[in-house]
Amino acid sequence: MSIWVVTPAPIYALLPLAVGAPEVCHWLLLLNITAFVVLLFSLQSSWLQYLGLGMSVVGIILSILPFVQLPTAQQQMQLAMEKQLGKDYPKTIVKPESFGRLSPFNLIDAFKGIHLGEIRYTANVEFAAPDGVPLRLNIYRPPQAGKYPAIVVIHGGGWQSGSPETNANFSHYMAARGYTVFAITYRYAPAYKFPAQLEDVRSALAYIQKHATEYEADIDRIALLGRSAGGQLAMLAGYQQSPLPVRAVISYYGPSNLAQGYREPPTPDPLNVRDVLEAFLGGTPDQVPEQYAKASPINYANRPLPPTLLVHGSRDHITRISFPRKLFESLQTSGNLAILLEIPWAEHAFDYIFNGPSNQLALYHTERFLAWVLRDMGE
Repeated sequence: MSIWVVTPAPIYALLPLAVGAPEVCHWLLLLNITAFVVLLFSLQSSWLQYLGLGMSVVGIILSILPFVQLPTAQQQMQLAMEKQLGKDYPKTIVKPESFGRLSPFNLIDAFKGIHLGEIRYTANVEFAAPDGVPLRLNIYRPPQAGKYPAIVVIHGGGWQSGSPETNANFSHYMAARGYTVFAITYRYAPAYKFPAQLEDVRSALAYIQKHATEYEADIDRIALLGRSAGGQLAMLAGYQQSPLPVRAVISYYGPSNLAQGYREPPTPDPLNVRDVLEAFLGGTPDQVPEQYAKASPINYANRPLPPTLLVHGSRDHITRISFPRKLFESLQTSGNLAILLEIPWAEHAFDYIFNGPSNQLALYHTERFLAWVLRDMGE
């Protein structure tokens, strides 16, 4: 198991190991140390014992790697936040006491889990039915009635799968800390090609605008957050005309240049990104170049845009780290506020392990970015 901390998955079936191993490194470290101690004090003295001891030592080294990199990663993330928001940006946040993460990483939370808190939850609210396909969203609200800044969460799944329940812990966590969270879905490829998915996101935003008072959402303080395919949709919805004003966009490992992503797939490529893109867009970049151009957020970076937070694993073998780096540069060149947070050991979908070190870091800074960008300017 420990070897997957540094080994990319060659096929899709092994991808969960490559994604999950760095995020359970604390458990792997504990198991490796336990195995080493047991073998060290074993009464046997054979080549198998020495082999086991050697393997345990290698396992300890591998499983400790994320912890070794964590302080430097946190320092770089903090500097990236301060560079864009100002060194004293935490002082501009009105209610820092609502933060659940008081430190970038908590070992006890890694083992016990991150406390979510009390919320009100409304599931399966139908917001549209294009072509007779019912589309639903889930609503997470703070325990007390009020009017709250809102987050629209768009799930990933290669534009072909997923649901509003995906990454539900995040939605629950943010609602308990003072946000109304709408987790939405969209029609899937290959039955529905782009821009059907973007149209569905816009339908959800229009529904939210219409029912904002009912669901206690302040539509003047709304952010879009998407993961993977949902990150691409969040960026497109935030970068183009929207039914309601978007204050900020957050993309967790979302693709931003689909044509280049097709031509420069990751190595190894466990998902077969070319097949995924062809199913989503209806062909190759040579066959449907306009589709690839319209679906690539980087092509909209040259206009005034909402602040953007990009969170990405440096070891991502679905959406390579080079793409968010180029998007970040393009946004900054155009004068837009953009922040790129890189997690050195993390793979694609790292935050599926909610209490892992990668998501703890991401959550710490995402929480502060949202508090800063969605603050009530009148307070």
